[in-house]
This record gives sequence, structure tokens and C-alpha cells, in this order.
Amino acid sequence: MKPTRITNEVKMHRQLASMTQEDLAQRLGVTRQTVIAIENGKYSPTLETAFMMASILGVGVEDLFQYPSEEEVGKND
Repeated sequence: MKPTRITNEVKMHRQLASMTQEDLAQRLGVTRQTVIAIENGKYSPTLETAFMMASILGVGVEDLFQYPSEEEVGKND
């Protein structure tokens, strides 16, 4: 599994919602390991899962996931 350039704030928002990784995984219909991989930036969820996650946590998708700008991408290559 290739790490992604997408960064996320899933862990912070999950903790603010007083949810465990298992709670979020069950509500999303995925495994706890999937939530761990997403939080650690090792896996990007499908668009549908990202929207579901945002809805469950009560935030916008852009509050959970960020993609670096073109300038930031160029600096890291």
C-alpha cells in the first residue's frame, strides 16, 4: 500500500466526537484497521467513505482531508 499525499485530521475530529476507532469503523462499515490506516495517512478512503466519515463526525470533507497545493507538491518531489 503506497502512502498518499492527502493529509487528514480524522483522528482529531474522531476524538472531539468522543468516538473510538472501533466506533467509527462500525458506523462506516469498515474494519478498525482501515480507520487506523486512514488516520496514519497510509490509505485514502473512497469518496463515498470520506463523505460518510465527514457526516458521522459532523464536519465537512475539507475539514477532514487536505491535498497539498501545486506549490507544496513541487517542493516535496
